[in-house]
Amino acid sequence: MAPADNGEAGAVVTMADVARLAGVNPSTVSHVLNGTRAVSGPTREAVLAAVERTGYRQNTLARSLARSATTTLGLASGFVANPHLAALVTSVERAARAAGYTLVLADTHDDPAEELRVLHELAGRRVDGVVLAPSARAAEEALPFLAGSRLPTVLLDRFADAPLDQVGPEGSAATEALTAHLLDLGHRRTAFVAGLEGLSSTTERRDGYLRAVAARGLAPLVLPGASDTRTAEEVVTAAFSAPGRPTAVVVGNNSMTVGTLRALRALGLRLPADVALVCYDDPEWADLVEPRLTALAQDVPAMATRAVQMILERIAGSDAPPRRERVAPTLRHRDSCCAAGDPARG
Repeated sequence: MAPADNGEAGAVVTMADVARLAGVNPSTVSHVLNGTRAVSGPTREAVLAAVERTGYRQNTLARSLARSATTTLGLASGFVANPHLAALVTSVERAARAAGYTLVLADTHDDPAEELRVLHELAGRRVDGVVLAPSARAAEEALPFLAGSRLPTVLLDRFADAPLDQVGPEGSAATEALTAHLLDLGHRRTAFVAGLEGLSSTTERRDGYLRAVAARGLAPLVLPGASDTRTAEEVVTAAFSAPGRPTAVVVGNNSMTVGTLRALRALGLRLPADVALVCYDDPEWADLVEPRLTALAQDVPAMATRAVQMILERIAGSDAPPRRERVAPTLRHRDSCCAAGDPARG
């Protein structure tokens, strides 16, 4: 986006220019960009929008010298293998850039040994803080290393039993409601495709599904999809080839949704005529396929912006108790499920 017209070609955009456009004081702009004080959501968004519109950039060299800092943040996640995490990377980079920070990316491949290696590397690069989407076994070595290094850290997307700031999606109640939606349509044999064991997202979403079916006195069917497209395809193929197959399925994330769709197509089962489907995560293509998929959409920009705000507050010296915050997903009701016994089921 082109910088705003400041009245003179080539004029340097100042913090005062950003403040005027956002309708706030320059000190508020400084607090937003440096994380030195909490700022309300609407005001923060107005400031970030003004930064983007004007093209304002802080003098990162001067700030680095003054604070003995590098004005870099590390982001470690398994973003190559997971489209959802890739979207988080984009949103974190935008929020960091608006605050005058450069983002250093490190792919953990969701492997504990690689995770520890890249965290050592980020610490060696003297990043000012780390945003981490922890692996299933991060508590074994990665999180103790971060605690011992005293490097400001925020866990993003996945929660862990650690005294660190954390922000991620609400998983349990949301999946319970998603499952209840199918049960309200009359489905009594509903399967759940679960993610990789050890991840908080897997545990919470599975628990939500189990609560929903238990509340109706129904038998659960949990399929171990391991957050992997191929594995999900295999377990869904097996479950939906068996006698008395489920009439509906809840899928725990977007990667497994792809595998589930492949399996159902190979079996010649139609959505929603033969199988009703809902999924956690709302990939870009969810409303492009036929039928369009009913999904829980995570507010990725909100989670990323909050994670950057948290890390900047820690870098600025905040000693507040660790926070654990959840961002509720939004149900996007489309066409991939209908009532059991509905004539539309064929």
